[in-house]
Amino acid sequence: MLLAILSCALLSASHALAESGYAGPKEKLHVYLLIGQSNMAGRAAIPQEDAGPLENCYLLNDKDSWEVATNPFNRYSTIRKGMNMQKMNPGYTFAKVLLEKQPGVSIGLVVNAKGGTKIEQWGKGTKFYKEALRRAKAAQEAGVLKGILWHQGESNQGNPEGYLEKLQSLVEDLRADLDTPDLPFIAGQVINVPKINEQIAQLPGKVKNTAFVSSDGLKGQDRWHFNTASMKELGKRYAEAMIKLNK
Repeated sequence: MLLAILSCALLSASHALAESGYAGPKEKLHVYLLIGQSNMAGRAAIPQEDAGPLENCYLLNDKDSWEVATNPFNRYSTIRKGMNMQKMNPGYTFAKVLLEKQPGVSIGLVVNAKGGTKIEQWGKGTKFYKEALRRAKAAQEAGVLKGILWHQGESNQGNPEGYLEKLQSLVEDLRADLDTPDLPFIAGQVINVPKINEQIAQLPGKVKNTAFVSSDGLKGQDRWHFNTASMKELGKRYAEAMIKLNK
């Protein structure tokens, strides 16, 4: 009986923590926009030890307000597939590394991804683009936008021609519409699609203040989706690249 009472108390405390919003100064909340398809939405299993709230990390929720982040991070995407498909994405370890390396700040994540989408569906004027833009602007009211993470390409494996040019346009359009001309942008490579990955790797040479993260050595749980260990590593790679761009 006592164990049941304690479990309920801990669950209630965890729920209350998750609902508490960010209340610090604007300049101390570093905001990042995370967009793309299924690996950015998150398809990796969530270990029990990573299921609780992540202290000093916040998600922009469905009311465009902040709450303490808990997995899955794509839960509030306005374009996502079913909730049962949302699992661990790179945002989890991305935020953890940033919090470790940048003490004194909080991390705010705007995660708005959808599995199975092509880069053409993210172009300026599309629903996905408009929602990413709208939510990023809402987040800027309470924090400072510090960068964008992009992970997409699997759905373009059958038509890779011109991917780099479309990615360049996406970077330039988002920067212009967010009024942040030098906003860091990082694109992640996918699993074993060489014609897409080769173009992603060329982005830093084409657009200033961008980077890419390699998928070398990462493993999939299936043909397209990273397993949990590789998803965590991917998030760390994003964080390391972002720290370098924001120096």
